[in-house]
Amino acid sequence: MPSVHQHVTLIRHTLSPEELVALSARLCYSRASVDDLRERVSDQDQTGFVNRIMAMGHESVLEHASFTFAVEGVSRVLLAQLTRHRLASFSVQSQRYVSYAKGFNYILPPQIEALGADAVREYEQQMQQMHQWYLGWQEKLAAGEGGNEDARFVLPGACETRLIMTMNVRELRHFFSLRMCERAQWEIRALATEMHRLCMEIAPLLFADAGPGCLRGACPEGEKTCGKAKVKREARKTMLDRIREQREQGE
Repeated sequence: MPSVHQHVTLIRHTLSPEELVALSARLCYSRASVDDLRERVSDQDQTGFVNRIMAMGHESVLEHASFTFAVEGVSRVLLAQLTRHRLASFSVQSQRYVSYAKGFNYILPPQIEALGADAVREYEQQMQQMHQWYLGWQEKLAAGEGGNEDARFVLPGACETRLIMTMNVRELRHFFSLRMCERAQWEIRALATEMHRLCMEIAPLLFADAGPGCLRGACPEGEKTCGKAKVKREARKTMLDRIREQREQGE
């Protein structure tokens, strides 16, 4: 029963999402046919136009593009937070159909790990004890999914889960604004940060300013601010400069 680490993979995304957003937006403001608009979008650089659309707050066009992620090595604690984002689609490993008779992987919180070897050993023993409770209930209850569905009640929030998740760009930007904030819980903040990095590789125009509210103005947390707005902005500028240099070198 090992502790495991988070792993996120971008497995699918809308083809040419920036072009699709530009096409959708141009359709709203033009009498031209779709074919003419498609030709214009494919032949011309849409950077300036997309930036203007984003600045205008015309975000409905962002809903046409979506990204799908495979997520492993995360806890059921994270899952409870993640599914609050209802404008998303989730497929989650079932604790009813999947038996943990041979043990379960779990997430070790960094603050517990930082306490040292004795604390980690105590935590591991607690995981093993909960697995014994689980086995005991499996033995007492019916075999198969009938037993699993009630035996799982003694499994910890630390128990690893795996999922596939799809969000459109508009919801992703909302997700990043909440979950990349320093005040977000550490595990979902790490997930959001990695998802944002993967999105930036595909569509930097759509995600350049995505993230905590302090990137775009005053910190929305008010008195609860972490005080790191300047650091966050400098880090984002460094990221954008690096992406710009890589694109220029690739031309």
